[in-house]
Amino acid sequence: MLQMLRNSIVVKVLGLVVLTLLLCIPLDRIDALNRERGESQSEAAAELASTYTGAQTVIGPVLAVPYVERWTETQRNSKGDVIGTQPRSEQGVHLVFPETLNIEGSLAPQQRYRGIFRIPFYALDAKLNGGFGGFDPATVARSVSGSKLEFRTPYVVFNLSDLRGLDGSPALTVDGAPLRFAQRMPGLSEQAFGSGIHAPLEGAALSTWLAGKPLAFDMKLAMVGQQTLSIAPIANETTAHLQSPWAHPSFGGRFLAAERRVDAQGFDARWRVSSLVTSARDQVRAGWLDGAATVQTTDSAATRIDVARSAAARRAGAPQADGPLQTFDVSLAQPLNVYSMSTRAGKYGALFIALVLMAAFMFELFRKLRLHPVQYGLVGLSIALFFLLLLALSEKLSFPMAYASAAGASVLLLAVYFSAVLGGWRRGVSFAGFVAVLYGALYGLLASESNALLLGALLVFGMLAALMLATRKVDWYALSSGPSMEPIGAVVAPTAPNVS
Repeated sequence: MLQMLRNSIVVKVLGLVVLTLLLCIPLDRIDALNRERGESQSEAAAELASTYTGAQTVIGPVLAVPYVERWTETQRNSKGDVIGTQPRSEQGVHLVFPETLNIEGSLAPQQRYRGIFRIPFYALDAKLNGGFGGFDPATVARSVSGSKLEFRTPYVVFNLSDLRGLDGSPALTVDGAPLRFAQRMPGLSEQAFGSGIHAPLEGAALSTWLAGKPLAFDMKLAMVGQQTLSIAPIANETTAHLQSPWAHPSFGGRFLAAERRVDAQGFDARWRVSSLVTSARDQVRAGWLDGAATVQTTDSAATRIDVARSAAARRAGAPQADGPLQTFDVSLAQPLNVYSMSTRAGKYGALFIALVLMAAFMFELFRKLRLHPVQYGLVGLSIALFFLLLLALSEKLSFPMAYASAAGASVLLLAVYFSAVLGGWRRGVSFAGFVAVLYGALYGLLASESNALLLGALLVFGMLAALMLATRKVDWYALSSGPSMEPIGAVVAPTAPNVS
């Protein structure tokens, strides 16, 4: 009975299935290690963002017009009788967005290191130009009917999500007059869009503004950011032209590039966004209004936030922010993320091990050789360790080089091992050649992400078809009940001579 079980093909196949499932345990541990290393890379990027600079979102330039709204409020007693009046005032900021905004810039890719991890950065050198329409005080909404507005000196505000990325102070010219930026955005909420800078109008620019005439502006901006640049289309007509020698851009955000060219020399992209198709201005206005309005009495030096009045004003005339700020983005994507590629390779680990064990079983079947379960286990472990070796080498080498090195080491090991196990170097080399073909097919799956499903399905179908064609004339019952096969390396005792 025991001998029959040892020679049973069914038992052998079931044993190989169990072995494949057991080998999924080291594959799972390798996958967990891969995810851990990927998380460490994300932590390195976050650490660089906290100590250097992060991804950048550009909002502006916008013209902010501060004002004080004054009115008289009737005071009544508990019976509803008028007992007097009290003057009140509310401070506010009116935002004027550009009629046109054109951005011309270039992104120079950079690399920053944190330990063994490389994080992509960019240096932006851009020119912004456009114009504001003439100011009409009647466009400023009043929170109280009949109130009077007192306007203060307006200023140009410009917002970056991380001001540490500025490379020097931006050079701003309004109506031909140079203006100097200062820190913060007075009267505007920093909680909604982070910190910013402002430049008060003065000289000819202020005179032109007070006369109600349009203002033209030019601005030179140099800054550094981490991987992604986002731009809010706040003008009536926003156009942008960005180019870079980086050959692997990723376009995202609410609006994709209207025109783009991507080749080995880099990318060249253009955007055209109208205010008719975006609510970015409403989002910016609503975000900046939070905390911008205050109400005070003229007979008291104390200033307080009137939540009810400012909320009512926002409901009356200010749209609310809805979801994330609408932008158009470009990212310097890494062409081969070693951790994502290693993760994708590991997903084929169980299939890869099963195909190799199947090939070893075919050699055993057709060559009338017996392989021990320990030998099957060592072969499976060598395949599983390929994925660990791939992960380790890809942190030091380019992914194609790491893959070739790991696959070459695995194929060489199997060639040497099976030359001894199968009783001949030709058999060992042919088996190793089969494994090399599998490694090549796996790399094809990884390199062609868009066709991975099709290539994977064709690979599995091809292997199954080859197995079925190779065994179409095999008498499995005869193999199971036939004479046992001798194990490789078995020593046959010499027969004693017949002396009778």
